Amino acid sequence: MYSEKYPSKLLQEAVESIGSLPGVGRRSALKLALHLLRQPAENVSHFTRAIDRLRNEVKYCSICRMISDGDVCGICSDRKRDHKTICVVESVRDVMSIEKTRQYTGVYHVLGGIISPIEGTGPSDLTIADLVSRVTALTAEFPPQEIEVIFALSGDVEGETTAFYIYRQLSATGVKVSTLARGLGFGDDLDYADELTLGRSIVNRQIFRP
Repeated sequence: MYSEKYPSKLLQEAVESIGSLPGVGRRSALKLALHLLRQPAENVSHFTRAIDRLRNEVKYCSICRMISDGDVCGICSDRKRDHKTICVVESVRDVMSIEKTRQYTGVYHVLGGIISPIEGTGPSDLTIADLVSRVTALTAEFPPQEIEVIFALSGDVEGETTAFYIYRQLSATGVKVSTLARGLGFGDDLDYADELTLGRSIVNRQIFRP
């Protein structure tokens, strides 16, 4: 059926679907939809297959909850990494940002968010219990003073609340707990920090003091 905005119902559906993505407005969505329409069918099929496989086949590492093609991600399965040093981050994007600096050789733990009462996100909605179990298991294998947990969370209220909560959960283990040096602005996301600043904040990390 013809509408005033779109000459095709199929085009309208495509624009609405593309426009549902974060940061994509209606005009950009229309431009992308028309671009796909001009592409060879095989190109579009490859694109849609890639998206479909991403949604249905991607896995989350059974150890750190990073995105992975297998049960264990490439970082956790790398024997050259320091598995006694765990960097705690909010999201997969934070792992990618830190890896770009090439200044960190430990492993990660992805929380899947931060504690935010406003958003209705509590500790049980995150992978905090998995982290505590992981660190506890390490203390059975190595002396606690050789184990370090690094908080690489935002410096806003939610990030600090999350760090403090985890710190209290880990206090009985006796492991070293540190946080990124505050080269980042208050509330800055790691994704927006330049690689040099982020790299320095990792190297110059400080003992976490609640």
